[in-house]
Amino acid sequence: MTSEAPTVKDEALRLVGQLPDDATWDDVLYQVYVAQAVEAGLKDCREGRTIPVSEVRRRLGLAP
Repeated sequence: MTSEAPTVKDEALRLVGQLPDDATWDDVLYQVYVAQAVEAGLKDCREGRTIPVSEVRRRLGLAP
C-alpha cells in the first residue's frame, strides 16, 4: 500500500473546506498564499537552503 502525497487540487479543496461559510475571495487567496509559502519554506529546509539565525542577525545589523 502506497501513500501518495495530496495533489494541489486536493490541498486547495481541503483549505476551502476549512473556511467559514461567509469567507471572502480574499480569505481563500490568503489561505492558498500561506499554504504555498509554508510549503516553499519546508522545501528549502529539506534541500539545505537555510542560514543560521546568527547570520541573519549579523546581516541585518542586529545584536546577537
